[in-house]
Amino acid sequence: MNVFIVYAHPSEDSFTRRVRDRFIAGLESAGHRHTVSDLYRMNFRTDMSEEEYLREACYRLEAPVPEDVRLEQEKINRSDGIVFIYPVFWSDVPAKLKGWFDRVWTYGFAYGLQKDGRRSMKQLEKGLVICSAGNTMDYFRETGILKSMERTMLDDRLYDRVKTKELVILEATSRENSSREENWDSRLDRVFSLAVKFFE
Repeated sequence: MNVFIVYAHPSEDSFTRRVRDRFIAGLESAGHRHTVSDLYRMNFRTDMSEEEYLREACYRLEAPVPEDVRLEQEKINRSDGIVFIYPVFWSDVPAKLKGWFDRVWTYGFAYGLQKDGRRSMKQLEKGLVICSAGNTMDYFRETGILKSMERTMLDDRLYDRVKTKELVILEATSRENSSREENWDSRLDRVFSLAVKFFE
């Protein structure tokens, strides 16, 4: 498979960066190809311009899609699967990734219809969301945040754009958590296995 990885973390010295690297190692060991958009290193612009807003709000559908957005859409349509790797910020994705969705999920591509009655985004076979989080799974379940995250990422952002999708939370990974170091290797091994098995 050809897998497109959308990665969002502001620091190169992070557990999440190691998750990304381990995931890529798993993909390569299984013979999969991959492309990475590292949103912070790319300095991907996340704020929607007024012209983009007018296009998305159906005032000016003839307005062109910006070049940086078009390139991301091309990466999607060249892929069989998509993976999002990021840290949980306030029960959601970092603003950089939220802005990626705001700008890349354009009208006629990811939602709405073009003149021929279709969306131009292909339906991907697989979609995987891997996020590192400071809180525990018990916390996410008890507060209802887990269900909210699943609904937002899987049911809204990925929706029918992906046939098979899954959310994986690597819990209690913040630096002050004592279990971070204890479970470091096992979490990275889990990520490697995911890369191998999920895209079979």
